[in-house]
Amino acid sequence: MSPPKRPHTSITANTNPNANPNTTTNTGSSGGSISSFTMKKAKNGVQVPRFGGAGDGEDGGDDDAMEEDLEKANNASADAVSGVAANLSRKKATPPHPTKKLVIKLAKGQAKLPPNFEEDTWATVKSAINAIFLKQPNPSDEEKLYQAVSNLCLYKMAGTLYQRIEQECEAHISSTLQSLVGQSPDLVVFLSLVEKCWQDLCAQMLMIRGIALYLDRTYVKQTPNVLSLWDMGLQLFRKHLSLCPEVEHKTVTGLLRLIDRERYGEAIDRTLLNHLLKMFTALGIYADSFERPFLECTSEFYAAEGAKFMQQSDVPDYLKHVELRLHEEHERCFIYLDASTRKPLVATAEKQLLERHIPAILDKGFSMLMDGDRVEDLQRMYTLFLRVNALESLRHGLSLYIRGTGQGIVMDEEKDKDMVSSLLDFKASLDRIWEESFAKNEAFSNTIKDAFEHLINLRQNRPAELIAKFVDEKLRAGNKGTSEEELEGTLDKVLVLFRFIQGKDVFEAFYKKDLAKRLLLGKSASIDAEKSMISKLKTECGSQFTNKLEGMFKDIELSKEINDSFKQSSQARTKLPSGIEMSVHVLTTGYWPTYPPMDIRLPHELIVYQDIFKEFYLSKYSGRRLMWQNSLGHCVLKAVFPKGKKELAVSLFQTVVLMLFNDIQKLSFQDIRDSSGIEDKELRRTLQSLACGKVRVLQKFPKGRDVEDDDYFVFNDDFSAPLTV
Repeated sequence: MSPPKRPHTSITANTNPNANPNTTTNTGSSGGSISSFTMKKAKNGVQVPRFGGAGDGEDGGDDDAMEEDLEKANNASADAVSGVAANLSRKKATPPHPTKKLVIKLAKGQAKLPPNFEEDTWATVKSAINAIFLKQPNPSDEEKLYQAVSNLCLYKMAGTLYQRIEQECEAHISSTLQSLVGQSPDLVVFLSLVEKCWQDLCAQMLMIRGIALYLDRTYVKQTPNVLSLWDMGLQLFRKHLSLCPEVEHKTVTGLLRLIDRERYGEAIDRTLLNHLLKMFTALGIYADSFERPFLECTSEFYAAEGAKFMQQSDVPDYLKHVELRLHEEHERCFIYLDASTRKPLVATAEKQLLERHIPAILDKGFSMLMDGDRVEDLQRMYTLFLRVNALESLRHGLSLYIRGTGQGIVMDEEKDKDMVSSLLDFKASLDRIWEESFAKNEAFSNTIKDAFEHLINLRQNRPAELIAKFVDEKLRAGNKGTSEEELEGTLDKVLVLFRFIQGKDVFEAFYKKDLAKRLLLGKSASIDAEKSMISKLKTECGSQFTNKLEGMFKDIELSKEINDSFKQSSQARTKLPSGIEMSVHVLTTGYWPTYPPMDIRLPHELIVYQDIFKEFYLSKYSGRRLMWQNSLGHCVLKAVFPKGKKELAVSLFQTVVLMLFNDIQKLSFQDIRDSSGIEDKELRRTLQSLACGKVRVLQKFPKGRDVEDDDYFVFNDDFSAPLTV
């Protein structure tokens, strides 16, 4: 229908020749109406004003008078256009004429609404709304419906219109939700019906909002506490969903059942879940109606599953399962759950699958993973424990493991020979796990250090002694097949163990004793490696710790100079017996270990050599005193056996015993003791090494491991060996 005709008002047209003939000008209006004119092109090429109000396209009341006045306006406009053309043809412009104004007076009339205007207009809108809800063709085009709503708003009928639209929507929504009561017992089918209902409502409310957009943009915005048509539709849906508790309960139950099925490995319609959960979010009932029961069901589900899997699975498989479950829940939040659920959902799963089972996981599988060097599984354990703030429990478990395992290494006296190498392997394994599994966590590093310090000092001085022996073994000349880089790396690792030792003076005593033997017997693998080790110890313990060790090296270097000088001396050239070479180490007593003096009857040749060297030394360094340390002496003897000649590298004591057999084939224990003057215990050890070891230069009768007083010894004519001994 057409709106009522508006009263005409006076319009002032600007006929300034400089004005744009295509300009559209708005004018004031009386009686609250909106009037405008648009310049319409007439036959003579001049724009003709076209008038309109709220209902464009309808003529005003006094059409004949308007046409007559418009004709005059057109003529005036034509003259103005001619004047503009004439002015443009002149070089100098003439002063413009005063602006002329055309006043058009229209007869005033009173605006009247047709009878039943509001009811008829609403009937049109209502018919369209019902068609939308019934999914029928719209009886009116959208432009006409939009204009109808606009007219009702312009004539102050917006409030009533809003209420009527709300009533229509509520009736439809109530009816639709009621129709779901008692529907299919199949939960998936039922959820599909609810989704269809929701999708339909959303589409219908958007269409209604499109028709009543003018109402949404004027009345709703200008009126406090009035919802937009979209929000009004949501509110009505929420209201009537709550009035149908069966529908809401069945929907929530169906959602929970579907998620349970998915957790058991079934394929489900995730899109259906996504749409329905977005419906709950849009309605503002997601947290109370769905999330709370969902988290409760999740907690129950994982509580049962965690207890079951902990009994049936080993720890590595259980941790993989937990990792997979947490990933699934995280993914679930991205696919169909609301983002706000992610944090409480993951926390619920973590609590039931991890927090409750931390002690059981550690008791059941931690030692097994550590023993097997299962770096990847330990990394997974660390990562999962970190999620539930259980690293302190893991760190405590690590400490107990190191102490328990290390105690088995340190306290087993039968394995003393391998203690240091076992500890080094154990420490290397722990360092690798710390780096690759425990993310180089400083607290875990400190735990390893504290546990190692505890276990290395369980046996007081024994570990210190064995560490010194281990270093001695690595630095001896016999340790071939090891590059300098590998040797340096081994020394660095040993130094780590050395740091844990509380009795470092014990280590120093044994290290000094072994170093003395290596230097005096020429058994050191590398002087550079020896000095490198001294430098490391100096860095660790200070110069006071290594002063004497450094002094030993100085004595060795000085002894070389003395020996060179001795060989060039007149005493050596004129008095030394031929066929014998001797090298003497002159040592400073304070630097070297204390050795008990041992008397021995040396062969005549050696006594002569000692006397000549003593004469040379005292002549060069007057006021000094030489004291021979027989226990440190060693010799290389040339021996002739029936099966060939051999060179025997032996101690001074062994040399004295063997040289007794130059003149006689068979000697008793008592004969050897009387002739050599070697102390009883040392003599037995010496004879045992010559007659009872792998290399038997002498033969003992009767045969046996121990040397007895009534034993006698014979030079072994059958001796043979593939190498120089």
